[in-house]
Amino acid sequence: MLELRPNCENCNCDLPAASADALICSFECTFCRACAESELALRCPNCGGELVRRPTRPAEKLERFPASSKRVHRA
Repeated sequence: MLELRPNCENCNCDLPAASADALICSFECTFCRACAESELALRCPNCGGELVRRPTRPAEKLERFPASSKRVHRA
């Protein structure tokens, strides 16, 4: 199950579970669309993988399977 991290690892902006601006790689590294497109050329700086739109989890499933609250931020 996807972790649905709550923030961009690059700029640390909030990315709620329903955000259409969250992009992830196959290791679930998470970035906002602005950073992914302008600074990262849609490539994960951690693994080099492609960054794609993170799927959203239906609201009724978030109750039982909540998004992560652990923030990951590259320094």
